[in-house]
Parts: sequence; structure tokens; C-alpha cells
Amino acid sequence: MSQEHIAIFMFASMMLMLFTGQRVFGAIGAIAAIAALALWGTGGQDIPFSAAMKLMKWYPLLTLPMFIFMGYVLSESRLADDLYRMFHVWFGNVHGGLAMGTIGLMVLISAMNGLSVAGMAIGATIALPELLRRGYDKLMVTGVIQAGSSLGILVPPSVVLVLYAMIARQPVGQLWLAGIIPGLMMATMFIIYIWIRCRISPGLGPVADDLDQVSVQEKRRLLWAGALPLGIFAAMMVPFVNGWTSLVESSAIGALTALAASILKRRMSWAVFHTCTRQTLAISCMFMWIILAALGFGAVFDGLGAVKAIDNLFTDQLGLSPWMILILMQLSFILMGTFLDDTAMLVIVAPLYVPLVKLLGFDLIWYGVLYTITTQIAYMTPPFGYNLFLMRAMAPPEVTLRDIYRSIIPFVGVMVVALAIIMAFPQIALWLPETVYGK
Repeated sequence: MSQEHIAIFMFASMMLMLFTGQRVFGAIGAIAAIAALALWGTGGQDIPFSAAMKLMKWYPLLTLPMFIFMGYVLSESRLADDLYRMFHVWFGNVHGGLAMGTIGLMVLISAMNGLSVAGMAIGATIALPELLRRGYDKLMVTGVIQAGSSLGILVPPSVVLVLYAMIARQPVGQLWLAGIIPGLMMATMFIIYIWIRCRISPGLGPVADDLDQVSVQEKRRLLWAGALPLGIFAAMMVPFVNGWTSLVESSAIGALTALAASILKRRMSWAVFHTCTRQTLAISCMFMWIILAALGFGAVFDGLGAVKAIDNLFTDQLGLSPWMILILMQLSFILMGTFLDDTAMLVIVAPLYVPLVKLLGFDLIWYGVLYTITTQIAYMTPPFGYNLFLMRAMAPPEVTLRDIYRSIIPFVGVMVVALAIIMAFPQIALWLPETVYGK
């Protein structure tokens, strides 16, 4: 059997196992182990052992539980309540102002959390009922919350970019910096769309009628509350960017700062602390199993030389250009995103795509940003987009699944435009890391 056929057989077998409902790490790891034993006999058992040792020796892995803990502390202690109140009193006197403020809220939560699920939970439980109560169009606001929550996997400290860095062997700091400008650009594009839409149809986002009752002192207090997540982000990122701390040390600073903030605000209790630590342990273990399986799968692919064989298939036999191959990769991500989450997509295709992207001559930092944006689009792509069902589970009964499907259409369009812009102008993503790291 040729290398191409073995690679296709492994990939098809893995997808078949996933369709049967098997756990992601079990499907990937099992196919890797079976292929290794079939190809190299008992010597193939060294592959998972080597992958495990590589994982345990990778020091930046310690950042994962730190960032996950930080995110759960800030979401479980309800520090986002004051944030939303701040956006309400400062932007509520503009048509669509609360929807635009919700995008700002999502950006700040992303800077605290790094996971889109937390942003979705906070947006659906705090922002959505308030927006609906104030007469905002339900199609627009459900789209706003889904689009805004997707920024959590692009704006640092993105956990997804940490996972990509581990698998692609790229510096996490550079990937984080590469995600800042695209993330802010996409948030700005969302806000511009909301502003234009509400200028054309003011009834979609009515002006708040209770702002006269808010004192200047209350506005200032809420402004300070909004500065809290920025302070946590600065306390974590400034020492790291300046080289005063390592990535792991900065992640510990972020976790401790978030914990201290929740205690000072009197939002931390033993019950909340227990929930945060338990969830952190569960999510961290899940990520470690998935990364371990991905490393084993990648090792088998490397041993086969499958990446070079597939590159030969695309470029020599099919005559595709590097850009055409890259676009096909992005389309495959969107297709997989209809039934897989971002982590599963990454570990399934990273052993194949990352070496292929490098072989085609593209920058892996830039590609990490493209992957993340494409994942965001896939999250909201019907029929089985991950965010669609999260929103349905959290939304009130009057918001139907059909409403949720319709609500994301314009925001997916905005994200596709953003993706095309960053593909056409790579320096949007690469300028900041190149400036900071002097490359």
C-alpha cells in the first residue's frame, strides 16, 4: 500500500470512529496505535511512549491550567456583571449602543478568559435577557452574542492558540501578539455593522430610557469596574512582553491576580473556589489527553512521510498552487466545524496541515491566526455549528433554533471578509510580533 493510501486510510478510519460518537482522544490515539503496530510491529509501541515523554517535558504546558483557572474564577465570580452595567450606562443613549457594548464586553471577557464557551455563557445569561427586555431585535442580539463570544479563541490569552503552539512548535507569545490586531479588527467590524444596521433601522436597537437616573459618580464607578479586566490582562502581559517573566510565570500572575480581584470584590466563596478548581482539573486533563493523542498521530504521519506524499499529490499530480491548497484547507476546517469543536479540529488535522503549510512556504504564526478565524466561522456555520447549539441551550424559549440560524448570517459574512483581508495582507497579523520580537 502506498503512503498516500495509508494516510487516507488512517484519516478515514479516524473520521469514521468520530462519527460513531467515540471520544476525540480515543479515536485519534487508537488509530495512531493500531497504525504504528501494523507498520512497525512491536517497535511501534515506542511512539505513544515518546509522545507522552515529549508532552510531560514541555514546560509551557503549565500555562493551560493557569489560564483555565483564571477564566473560571472570573466567570464564576460574576465579575462581568459590572462590565455589562458599565457598557449600558456609557453606550445606552445610542441606537444599537447596548449591542455594540456587548461586543466590547466579549472582547474584555476574552482578554480575561481565553475560552469562547465562557463568553457565550456570560453573554447569554447577562446580556441576552437584558437586550430582549429593552426591545432589541432578537435576531440581531443572538447573532451579536455568538459572534462576540467567538473572539475568545483569538484575543489573548487564547487557550486554542496555546494548543496550536504546542502542536505546531511555535512561540505562544508571538501567536498571542499575532491575534491581537485581527481580533480587535474583527470586533470593530462587528460594531460598524451594528451601527450601520441600527442607523438604517433604528427599531432594531432602541435607545435606553433610564439613563437619566444614573449619577455621574455611578458612571465613574462602573468605568473603574470595566478597567478591572484590562488591569488583569496588563498585569499578565506587560512583564511577559518586556521579558521580565516567562510565559508560565505570567500565566501564574494572571491566575493569582484574577483570584485576588474576586476576593477583594467579595465574589469568591468556598463553593465558587471548589467549582473553579474542579472544572480546571477536568478541562486540563481533557486537553492533555487530546494533545497526547495528537502527538502520537503526528509521529506516525511523520514516520510514513505522508506529508510529502500529499504535497506531491496536490502540487505535482493535481497541479494546485500553494494558495489553492491553503484555501482548500480553510474550507475543510469550515466543513469539520459543523460537527466538531475547535480542539478536535486542531488535533485531527494539525499533524497533516501544519507540516504541509510549512512545506508550502507559509508562515506558521500567520497560519495559526487563519486557523483560529476559520474555526470561529465554523463555530457558527449551520447545520451543526458548535456555537449554534450552545446558544440554543442557553437562550430563552422565545429564541428558536431557526432564529439562531438566521441571526448568524450577516456576522459570518463579516468574518469571511475579515479572513480574506488577513489572507491578502499577512502583516496585519505579523506586524505586532515582528515589532515586539524584532524579526
